[in-house]
Amino acid sequence: MNYRHGYHAGNAGDVLKHAVMMLVLEHLRAKAKPFVVVDTHAGAGAYRLDGAEAGRTGEWRDGIGRLLDDPDPPAALRPYLDRVRAWRPDGGGVDGLWYPGSPLLARAALRAGDRLVAIEAHAETQATLARVLGRARGVVCRCGDGYRVLAGLLPPPERRGLVLIDPPFEARTEFSDMAEALRGAHRRFPTGQYMLWYPIKDPGLVESFHQTLVDTGIPRMVCVEMTVKPVTTVTGLAGAGLILVNPPWRLDATLGDVLPWLARRLARARGGYWRLDWLRGEDDGARI
Repeated sequence: MNYRHGYHAGNAGDVLKHAVMMLVLEHLRAKAKPFVVVDTHAGAGAYRLDGAEAGRTGEWRDGIGRLLDDPDPPAALRPYLDRVRAWRPDGGGVDGLWYPGSPLLARAALRAGDRLVAIEAHAETQATLARVLGRARGVVCRCGDGYRVLAGLLPPPERRGLVLIDPPFEARTEFSDMAEALRGAHRRFPTGQYMLWYPIKDPGLVESFHQTLVDTGIPRMVCVEMTVKPVTTVTGLAGAGLILVNPPWRLDATLGDVLPWLARRLARARGGYWRLDWLRGEDDGARI
């Protein structure tokens, strides 16, 4: 599939990814030690939901659009929803309805001494991202292949951090590329926290991807999935999933409360579901 993010910004897959990412960042912020966030496929940074691309598909209306006016979301989701409601382009004077992507949400979570490295392969998109991110201290925006740049960034001097791998799925090899990138990154930075995002369209491809990850031998991997319609190869994108490596302490318990609520609010047809499974045992490896 070709997942050009401007058309899908704010959809159910974005909601799942960014809500969980915010929970991981809150965990990193809970300790005084600095951390780094590496976003390997950062995109344009911000997306106008009433613009030409997102407005054409309207996917955001069945994603973030269903949540922004909810009067009583789960407490764990409120920081994410508050950030989305509050974000506006720097400098003001820009009308419209906007959705901040992962690099902007990460930038907002940084403290003095923390860092963000946002990587984008397409030069035009990277230039847009650089303008959106601005000249904030600790923020670096790089143009290049996210997988190749990542290899040169690990291990980070902070020895703490989150690596987000969120490719556009323009290549047929994207699942295997993600697995190989994780294998190499984990070898260099085994105590890092990793989050891999993927679309759910073909169940067979997803299960094969999971088995490839298990075969790497990497410990402490959690699978988080949510679909909003039945999963078939005919009906297109049904939902999205995340692989979390070295997830924060008790994040699985928090997600066990959050995911049913999200699935109910975002489901568009019978057959939607949520899933939370340890691909490798919870007690494998040391807690961080």
